[in-house]
Amino acid sequence: MKRYVLSGLAFFSLMAAAHAASGLQPAPAGSFAGAPPQYTRFSEKELTRGFMSLAFGSDLRIGVKPRGIRRFDREIRAFVDSEGSIDRKAAMEQIIAEYAAKVPRLQLATTTSEAAADIVVHLIDEKNFAAALEEAFGGRTARAFVRKTDPQCMTSVKSQPDGTIVSAVSFVIVDQGDDVFLDCAYHELLHAFGLSNHDQSNPWTTLNQTRRVGYLSAYDWSLLTLLYDRRLTPGMTQREVRRLLPQLMRELPAVK
Repeated sequence: MKRYVLSGLAFFSLMAAAHAASGLQPAPAGSFAGAPPQYTRFSEKELTRGFMSLAFGSDLRIGVKPRGIRRFDREIRAFVDSEGSIDRKAAMEQIIAEYAAKVPRLQLATTTSEAAADIVVHLIDEKNFAAALEEAFGGRTARAFVRKTDPQCMTSVKSQPDGTIVSAVSFVIVDQGDDVFLDCAYHELLHAFGLSNHDQSNPWTTLNQTRRVGYLSAYDWSLLTLLYDRRLTPGMTQREVRRLLPQLMRELPAVK
């Protein structure tokens, strides 16, 4: 039996929080106006906290509760379907290329064939969001998800019982400004790759729904790089992952 994991992004005001991390830098070039700065150095405790909260669990599950982490175990191909009134296909493909370059462990590339894709990203207008969810997942599931999370974008991840991701589909809003588009795009790809949960009390991750970030932060880059270390395999439990994380974190490559 395959499992489906739905994750979405809802926007709230920026959170004021005390930061224990260091190496504060401005938002990278290409970010939307007003994008927050980022911290670039984190302790093992800070990274462990993020990994354990974001790689395990999700907003809404269909099927049996997974016992461990979820991730792809093969090369990943992504297809972008531009359906909105604003054509952001090239921008979305550029974001995918950025993930591929910065996290080579993903073995990620775009494809021109939706049938051959492991991840399909639908770029749509906000007015069509609810209808698109109902068409993709059925009215009952879509309405339950919207009631629970009030999302503006969402991702569904389908996985095998052993935690291997089979496919993912994302819906990203294109007509509500650069900040909404960029935050949705970076946020939903993290879900598609296997960081399926949110953590509203974590001040560093894009997967905190009280923040609008709009770029691949050093913190999320670290978590994704850890998730795709060859020594972490789909289905590993929290106990198994905790045992390996200290060594993996010490061997993290430099932030790009």
